Formats: sequence, structure tokens, C-alpha cells
Amino acid sequence: MSSTANEPAGSPGSLTGSATPPFAERAVQILNDGCLAMLMSIGHQTRLFDLMSTIPQSTSEEIASQAGLNERYVREWLGGMVVGRIVEYDPEAKTYLLPEEHAGLLTRSAGADNFAAFMQYVALMGEVEQGVVEAFRTGGGVPYSAYPRFQQLQGEESRQMYGANLVQRIVPLDPELEQRLRDGIAVADIGTGAGAAVNLLAQTFPASQFKGFDFTDEGISIAQAEASAMGLANVKFEVKDIATLDDEAAYDLVTAFDVIHDLAKPRQVLSRVAKALKPGGVFLMVDIAASSRLEENLDHPLAPALFTFSTMHCMTVSLAQDGEGLGTVWGEQKAIELLNEAGLPNVAVHQLEGDILHSFYFARKK
Repeated sequence: MSSTANEPAGSPGSLTGSATPPFAERAVQILNDGCLAMLMSIGHQTRLFDLMSTIPQSTSEEIASQAGLNERYVREWLGGMVVGRIVEYDPEAKTYLLPEEHAGLLTRSAGADNFAAFMQYVALMGEVEQGVVEAFRTGGGVPYSAYPRFQQLQGEESRQMYGANLVQRIVPLDPELEQRLRDGIAVADIGTGAGAAVNLLAQTFPASQFKGFDFTDEGISIAQAEASAMGLANVKFEVKDIATLDDEAAYDLVTAFDVIHDLAKPRQVLSRVAKALKPGGVFLMVDIAASSRLEENLDHPLAPALFTFSTMHCMTVSLAQDGEGLGTVWGEQKAIELLNEAGLPNVAVHQLEGDILHSFYFARKK
């Protein structure tokens, strides 16, 4: 990009001038950080962050060679990481280093704290931007089928989050649930996606029987393949619209991991869940920790991301099915209201220390 002496004040070429208005600095930051998100997504997918966390300060040639990647691309990517203050650079030796503190938030070993993995969603949303823009003009929404790699990313996110937390921290939030699972109960997971969470539960609690339901063939195929690779005989997966779940008093536990806010018919699904539970059964619903009141989200550290994800995915996939369009930030107040409306009046809400993204709802049927 070039600038000229006739460029008007406030144009991109003037943003570093002494008269820069305060919001211009914020706009520049947003643009830079949005671009860095794309590069961080690439760093995750190519495993460059993982590699650099295990090697000493190295040249771009050495890093590319060990990663099995093209050096010219790696060098340009490293340039972005250096000016973005993510990777350190020694100009004399022409070597690069990923600081340990940064690696703790950018590598697969970081588990649920791996922010580089989440940056993949920024790239994914770019794939559907024009469809969302059209929906702004005409209404409706963008269907699940328009999102490439969505089930793959969801599966990766679930393994990243629940691998560290589900059995050790989330299940014990209900004082009776862990022992019941060990003794053997019937469990259904709705909107199971790639099945990562339910496969983990099935592996940990072999005396219990699990079913996973999702309306996408892609997700169910991934879930079945993983269950087979894990040698699980106590879990089954089925392609099914969970709004038509017709099992009556069949399950001791029903789970829904980050799915209710995406649904076209959340009220109908929650009503079906209540009917599917046995007396004394538990519905474990994991959803976004936010408020139903906009003004109460101003200080949420991920609020801009949540509203972006809602606009670009959660709300629009629901509206694409003529749905309610709850969106990501439907909030605890609305969640409890819908659970009560469905016939689940006894709701306990928990948060986990260190998890600013999720609320954990345990609703017990009378």
C-alpha cells in the first residue's frame, strides 16, 4: 500500500501521525490482531508452534527443515510472529525463539488453554462471510453444510477441553453422578458432533451404556471411527434430529455440550430431554457463560468474540432452519427460564475456576 501527500487526514496512511484520534489506534490494533489470528491458526495447523516449543533458538531454514515445510512461507510467517510480539528474533544470528510463556498458550500441550487452536474459527468464519452478509439483507441464515471442517474443529476443541476436565472436574460437580456412572446407567448425548466427550465418558465408565445423537453424517462418522479405534463396546452413535427424540423415561443422564444455543428448536429439544429422563435423572448442559442482559457482558473478557461467533455461526445456523436464533450469548437467565419451561425446575449452575467460557447446568427431574 502507498500513500500520497494529498491523502486526507484519518485515512489509513495517516494512522501513525501525531494527530491520530484515539479510536484510530484501536482500529489499527483490531486490524493487526485480526491478521495475527489468521497466522496463529496456520501456526497451529502446521504444528509450527508445537515444534518451536521443543527446539532452541533457530534459523528459518532450520525450523522449516524440522517441520517439513517450505522455508519461504515459514520465514514470512515468522516475520508476522516477530512483529506481533509472539516470537522473539535475534537480528544478528537471524534466529527465532518461541518463549516458554507463549508456548504455554499456543501449543497442543496447553490443552484447553491452547488459544492457537481457537484461532482456526476466525479462518473458518471467513469462509462463510458473504453468506452471512447476504443474510443481513434478506434474512434467513447460513446452513451447517456451508462450514468446511466444522465437525473436525469441534472435535478437536472438545478433546482439548474435556480431555482435561470432563471426568476430573465436571462430572464431580454433581455429588452423586460419578458413582452412578461407575455403577452403570443409561446415558444419551445430544448434538454429539464428533463424539469426543461421550467417547471419553464411555471409556472412563465401562459399566454405563452411552448413545450419541447428531443430525450430521460427518460428525457421526468421526464419532464412530474414534469409538472403534478406542475399542469401545458401550457406546453407539445415530444420525438423528434431536428435536424428534422420542425416548420416554429411557435415560438416567442426558448431556449436551455447547449445543443448545445452536439449535433451531431449543424449547422443543429441552422438552424432549425432560421426557427422556427417568425420575431422578440428570440433564447436564454445558453452555456459554454470559448474561442475557447486554450491559452485563461489557466486562466479559471474551464478549467481542462471543458476539462474533454468534453472528457468524451459532445464530445464523439456527435461523437457516427457520429456528429461534438464540445465539451464543443467550445467558444464564434465559437458560434457566427455558429449562424450567421444559419441565426441569431443579437447576444448579456451576463454574470452573480458570474457565471463563462455560457454565455447567445440572437439572434434575423430579
